[in-house]
Amino acid sequence: MIIGLTGGIGSGKSTVARAFAELGIGWVDADDVAREVVALGEPALTAIAEHFGTHVLNTDGTLNRSALRTIIFEDPQQRQWLESVTHPRVRERLLLHINRLKQHSPYVLLVSPLLFESGQDKLVDRTLVIDVPESLQLERTLARDGVSENQVRAILAAQLPREERLAKGDDVIDNSGNHADMMRQVVKLDQRYRATCD
Repeated sequence: MIIGLTGGIGSGKSTVARAFAELGIGWVDADDVAREVVALGEPALTAIAEHFGTHVLNTDGTLNRSALRTIIFEDPQQRQWLESVTHPRVRERLLLHINRLKQHSPYVLLVSPLLFESGQDKLVDRTLVIDVPESLQLERTLARDGVSENQVRAILAAQLPREERLAKGDDVIDNSGNHADMMRQVVKLDQRYRATCD
């Protein structure tokens, strides 16, 4: 069984995924895989540099994420172009990781901030939404990422609205409380998922 774990920026997706990992569950993060497919020497990086120009590259030839982020959040058409290049490659690589993890884990988590938006929900059997109020998303992201409030708001606007994400989710973890509260919810869901797999 594959569980798609999603939530808006700053909702604590990685924290929840690590909590499942403590219980022996394998997980793959779509953001990590998205970085893999644009690494030095990857065809997607070459395509990006040809399309946007070398100012989206660092001096060592790696992708300058902040330069690219600025372009794509100001121009939705450029974001669509980028997604057309990266999403198929990300999907292919995700499936490789998932198949590897399935050999050692009763079920696998696919952690993806854009699970529904990218169509990655088609790869999973159930969806788990990590939910926090938007004010908390903003507060956590500003504290963590060192980005401007405008950039965080642009990222929030590019993601599904909270209500829509909650409506699409099969399961929900409320991650606005403390760590122990989150862990209790994780343990309960883990037991349920394991029972479904048996």
